[in-house]
Amino acid sequence: MSLMALFAVSGCVSTGEVSQADVTREIGALTATLRGLGAGVDAEEAARAARIAITYPLQLAQDYRVTDPPLIHNTKVNMGLRPRGLCYQWADDIEARLRQEDFRTLEFHRAIANADTIRIDHSTVIVSRRGDDMDRGVVLDGWRNGGRLFWAPTLEDARYRWVPRVDVFAERAAQRR
Repeated sequence: MSLMALFAVSGCVSTGEVSQADVTREIGALTATLRGLGAGVDAEEAARAARIAITYPLQLAQDYRVTDPPLIHNTKVNMGLRPRGLCYQWADDIEARLRQEDFRTLEFHRAIANADTIRIDHSTVIVSRRGDDMDRGVVLDGWRNGGRLFWAPTLEDARYRWVPRVDVFAERAAQRR
């Protein structure tokens, strides 16, 4: 989908209309943040990853038919009224799209928050400089704002404390034994 076509259809996202200026500004800001992950991050890769990370969730919001805040949309997915849009599906789809690019200087991690509490757990994808752990990366969360990407350095995400998904899955498997 072209960027202009994406803007034309993005108006029904629950977070409100997304202007081309907003998208351009967010791409630039995320590009700078990704370049700032450290020496060795390729500038073109940072720009390409930022463009995909900002625009692809807007497309997913259309594909998932998001018209409500995330928890209401989750209910609709769980009732079979919407095709997709649970947090792990956003993370799966964003990660899969980014991995299509075969980045050499960026690496992707999966993380879960709230797995050890009674709150609903939450999944995301995190991008870091290749070789760095996820705590030195940037959270890319399409679910939180219904298609309008939330992003922040992992340790500065005030809403969630992220744990590597593999650790959460290992803990759950151990508890089942």
